[in-house]
Amino acid sequence: MPAPIRLRELIRTIRTARTQAEEREMIQKECAAIRSSFREEDNTYRCRNVAKLLYMHMLGYPAHFGQLECLKLIASQKFTDKRIGYLGAMLLLDERQDVHLLMTNCIKNDLNHSTQYVQGLALCTLGCMGSSEMCRDLAGEVEKLLKTSNSYLRKKAALCAVHVIRKVPELMEMFLPATKNLLSEKNHGMCKHFVRMQLLACGGRMQTLSYFRFTHSHLLVPQLVRILKNLIMSGYSPEHDVSGISDPFLQVRILRLLRILGRSDDDSSEAMNDILAQVATNTETSKNVGNAILYETVLTIMDIKSESGLRVLAINILGRFLLNNDKNIRYVALTSLLKTVQTDHNAVQRHRSTIVDCLKDLDVSIKRRAMELSFALVNGNNIRGMMKELLYFLDSCDPEFKADCASGVFLAAEKYAPSKRWHIDTIMRVLTTAGSYVRDDSVPNLIQLITNSVEMHAYTVQRLYKALLDDISQQPLVQVASWCIGEYGDLLVSGQCEEEEPIQVTEDEVLDVLEGLLVSNLSTPVTRGYSLTAIMKLSTRFTSVNIFVKKFGPSFDSLLIPCLFPDCRPALLERMPIMEKSASNGPTEIVQTNGETEPSVEPKHPPPVTQPANQANDLLDLLGGNDVVPVIQTTMPTKPASAGGELLDLLGDLSLSGGPAPAPAPSVPTSQPPFLLDGLSSQPLFNDIAAAAIPPMTAYNKNGLKIDFTFERANPNPNIAVITIHASNSTEADMTDFVFQAAVPKTFQLQLLSPSSNVVPALNQGTVTQVIRVLNPQKQQLRMRIKLTYTLKGSPVQDLAEVNNFPPQSWQ
Repeated sequence: MPAPIRLRELIRTIRTARTQAEEREMIQKECAAIRSSFREEDNTYRCRNVAKLLYMHMLGYPAHFGQLECLKLIASQKFTDKRIGYLGAMLLLDERQDVHLLMTNCIKNDLNHSTQYVQGLALCTLGCMGSSEMCRDLAGEVEKLLKTSNSYLRKKAALCAVHVIRKVPELMEMFLPATKNLLSEKNHGMCKHFVRMQLLACGGRMQTLSYFRFTHSHLLVPQLVRILKNLIMSGYSPEHDVSGISDPFLQVRILRLLRILGRSDDDSSEAMNDILAQVATNTETSKNVGNAILYETVLTIMDIKSESGLRVLAINILGRFLLNNDKNIRYVALTSLLKTVQTDHNAVQRHRSTIVDCLKDLDVSIKRRAMELSFALVNGNNIRGMMKELLYFLDSCDPEFKADCASGVFLAAEKYAPSKRWHIDTIMRVLTTAGSYVRDDSVPNLIQLITNSVEMHAYTVQRLYKALLDDISQQPLVQVASWCIGEYGDLLVSGQCEEEEPIQVTEDEVLDVLEGLLVSNLSTPVTRGYSLTAIMKLSTRFTSVNIFVKKFGPSFDSLLIPCLFPDCRPALLERMPIMEKSASNGPTEIVQTNGETEPSVEPKHPPPVTQPANQANDLLDLLGGNDVVPVIQTTMPTKPASAGGELLDLLGDLSLSGGPAPAPAPSVPTSQPPFLLDGLSSQPLFNDIAAAAIPPMTAYNKNGLKIDFTFERANPNPNIAVITIHASNSTEADMTDFVFQAAVPKTFQLQLLSPSSNVVPALNQGTVTQVIRVLNPQKQQLRMRIKLTYTLKGSPVQDLAEVNNFPPQSWQ
């Protein structure tokens, strides 16, 4: 058989190929020849063939058929064969191939070889692709080489030890005694490997961190400080210089380790304050490598118990980062300032103008971080200036920012508004600017604000009427304006306004505007409901409403019944009282109380289950993660004692177009529009199709226990889904002590009522039902984790499950 071509000849031949097809043909021909040689067990040219195969692998062609040949080369006694064999193993093998375990014995023998270069090959291979099984088997040999006096082997053993610790963290205790002298090495590589091992140990195992802090942290921190000081004070060193900075990689790793050791440790933090100040002031910032060191320094200063002056210095460094031309550096600075603004608010305030300038950046990520940080900087002293800048940003920003920016302005204005007029003007500016991007809860919040500002009623209704004449496409603005005109339309017509010059408006003009909203294609069903409610409200204040009723009689007779009964008008259409603000975020129908609950609106349901604190915590621990909240005890708000009863008496016998009886006008803010007649938007007049029935689903079916979910909507709040669980038992024995628990993400609120029984009958002879109410204000996809506990034939059973396949109708 002729000798195969050499690697150089193969490379030269492949490079002459003019097309990819020609190259592929050459590779296939050579691979066929290599396979033939492997089948003939040709030991003479095995090394050459594997080398050519590795080159073809680097070109992207399959070379898996050479894996066993690599193992044969590793077992060879020739160093040249071992070198190619180990290189092939690092390229062609990993933990996913079981064949890599065949290398364990060969690597172990080579780690004990008499030649240091063979030992180095074995250490490099183990440190590159060693699996957790190989690391456990060979950790003893690596630990011995870590103690050797040979600096060549000690450096490679330290690098391999880092990989072993990463794969098997519990082996860290084995390497601790052997690594204590690595910091005294003059070789920077040894110091890097030591610091990497300490970072792995401290980051992954709290007992190791405690060992450092209470055993020899007082010795380790001074050593790290000394090394770091030598790096920043030493002169030019061509071996370690990177853009004029001495070994930035080692500096960054030392800073990270200092950050961990100094966290919540007063003595260690005090020992590193001076060196951190030196690094912050002496590091060159003209190159990106210097900025990397400064960033790590800032993170360390902000994470340890540093002095106040040092923290101000760190924030000033981030402020300089904001002026950098590099977008990545500006983004890092904004993100870091956002994390520290709560603890060092005054220091971050000094860079407010620079942060606001970042709102004009073209980069979307920088713009979003700048917006979040700007809202975090708002306080009572700068509210007017910051709101001016943020409203300008709201006016010019991309649509993806408008919803978040509008919500931020609402929250800031509510917290720091210098006056009610300024507050109302600001929110109206948002409504006219953000338009339909304003979230749904903003409308009832503004209505509540206007209602409680008695002295601003005339001014507000006049401003809203003017805005309504200019633009009716902004639905939230139109809804608020319609509501205010319905409540305070008489003030608008009378021209009573002390805040600014009143306008002259007639009743017919006001009704024409509301009529235009009813017939406009831009109006949503909810907006039409607001407008119609306003017209009904004005029936007790205006004399022109009767003309409107005659004009639209056949279409609106079922909805304007209160207008046809003069005796009912004063009670039904009186002005809304001052609203009491709920303690929850925005008006909702579920109110969290401080350990006390009020009676439920629907007495037919049993009281909510009170879940003990320890059970709730256990459920969270079992469910895992901090993104879920356990069952909370919540109640529905009670109805007003007097007004609600009178309205129910008046409307109890009415049936509107065959639909359900209407609910009374609410006297407290809700997440729904404050219509006089609830369910108005579902009338056929507005072509709003009622929601289809939500199909049931099986949430759990295991060991004879089956849990089915059925759904219904809570009326009048569409954000509340009512889920009824039906637990059935197909086994031959009853399931006693049955307990159902649930947890949902923090964006939801969940109320779990009492079950119908704690015994699930055998052989499907009955079911246990339990009602769950879920508030989903953000219309997110519902996720739930459940815990089931019961006793079957005297043995306790406990199981966990996650439910992610809820029908879209249940959360949309």
